[in-house]
Amino acid sequence: MHLNPIRALANTILMSAILTSCAASATTAEKSNAPTVPVVSTGSLAGAPYRIDVPAGWNGELVMYMHGYEPPGFPRQPEMSQTDFDRWLLAKGYAVAQSQYAAPGWAVAEALADNERLRLKVIAENGKPNRTYLIGQSLGGHLALASLERQPESYDGALVLCGANSPASEIFADGVLAPLVAFEVYFPNRLGLAAGGLADPNSPPMVDPNALEAALQSNEANSKVLADRFDLLREDLAGALLMRYVVFRELMARAGGFPVDNRNTEYTGFGDDAVFNAQVRRYTGDADAIDYVAAHAPLSGLAVKPVVVLSNNNDPTIPANISARYAELARDNGNADNVYTLPSIGKGHCAFTPEDIDKAFDVLTTWVSSGNRPH
Repeated sequence: MHLNPIRALANTILMSAILTSCAASATTAEKSNAPTVPVVSTGSLAGAPYRIDVPAGWNGELVMYMHGYEPPGFPRQPEMSQTDFDRWLLAKGYAVAQSQYAAPGWAVAEALADNERLRLKVIAENGKPNRTYLIGQSLGGHLALASLERQPESYDGALVLCGANSPASEIFADGVLAPLVAFEVYFPNRLGLAAGGLADPNSPPMVDPNALEAALQSNEANSKVLADRFDLLREDLAGALLMRYVVFRELMARAGGFPVDNRNTEYTGFGDDAVFNAQVRRYTGDADAIDYVAAHAPLSGLAVKPVVVLSNNNDPTIPANISARYAELARDNGNADNVYTLPSIGKGHCAFTPEDIDKAFDVLTTWVSSGNRPH
């Protein structure tokens, strides 16, 4: 019995959504200046809805929360409301600030700018925090890492949850385009799309998820090859392909062209790789679109402040090779001591309990306050 791909996609998006001026001369926030009652500030900065919560008895430390991918057209509330995630941090004494970003989708540059405007607003209204942490989830993990690399002086550390922890060019070449073109090798012309199938720019904005699942069920041996190659459970395969299809088409529109060039890519892990590479469709990337992806945002692994990474097992949205990539980049650049990866837990995308996140955040804050990297 396979998971309905519509429900799988909806669950992924919903989880992402849930776990979803200028600075005046400011003094450092002191506990003696903490509000005696909770303070809430909501509104819009440059078109980006935001929410700032400062608890009574504020401990002087701030968490900037960066949410995950939000598909264009996903319904938005007129005002950001408080969540269980916020209440957990507020109960521990932290102020919490979060932007919904002005633009949905893969709007990385816009999201980074929105987050920085909000951080400066917190300082202008409440004074400079004693410490500022980033917590990023899914795409927000990618954004948190980019923020930490670009502005190390502004942050004390980052907790990355189920994060897209690879450079964007790798995510879209290996994590998005590769499964789309592989599907067409194993299930050619099964969905009635343009000649190139799921990756073809001329295919429609959406495919029938039931037809996608039916195609997979028509050859379970090939479906298993795809699922195994991309570190997915078979039950998640249709939903994972559908999610990649939606994200890739959104990126093509945003970047103004085909954002990956796979003409010289040697694909591996498909059994007879020579046959696969002879059959797979090749695409000439648009130079401007490729440059757009590479510039938004190019992670290097060179964060100079502590980074704690927590992932799930069998994540259909962010496979293990993508979540582990930042630690590899850090190691390759002689920066391994600044990244600590916790053992993967649970199953799914961002399927953490409050206790899981609490423990992971405690690992980060203890590291920052003590100066001792976890072991």
